[in-house]
Amino acid sequence: MPLEKSYLDIPGTTIFDAEQSRKGYWLNQFCMSLMKADNRARFKADERAYLDEWPMTDAQKAAVMARDLNECMRLGGNIYFLAKIGATDGKSFQQMAGSMTGMTEEEYRNMMVAGGRSIEGNRRIGEDGDAQAHRQPQGQAGQERK
Repeated sequence: MPLEKSYLDIPGTTIFDAEQSRKGYWLNQFCMSLMKADNRARFKADERAYLDEWPMTDAQKAAVMARDLNECMRLGGNIYFLAKIGATDGKSFQQMAGSMTGMTEEEYRNMMVAGGRSIEGNRRIGEDGDAQAHRQPQGQAGQERK
């Protein structure tokens, strides 16, 4: 019996759960292989040949070659493993995160320094419209202490 996944309704968010872990096992193992210098050199010399050594799906291999990290995540990649691809390319985690949001590194850094993304449009589906219904009206919290 599949578990209910109430967290699947967060717009633009891929949750790395057990199902994602199973789906991305070989993709993440490939990423971890990049911790070794000789593997990084082999990958950089012929990406497709190195990727073909791993039992990944064609979609996963294509996402890696396109450096489409959002697609890699949808296909089971974990961002902490995927960071090895960025490091192999000489990119910082901040540069990678910026590319995943469609921002430049500077735009991403400025957004994070300013407090991150606005919650507007980034809540669970249905939460925006009925968020008020779930809040206690001001002035009522703690009244029972009187």
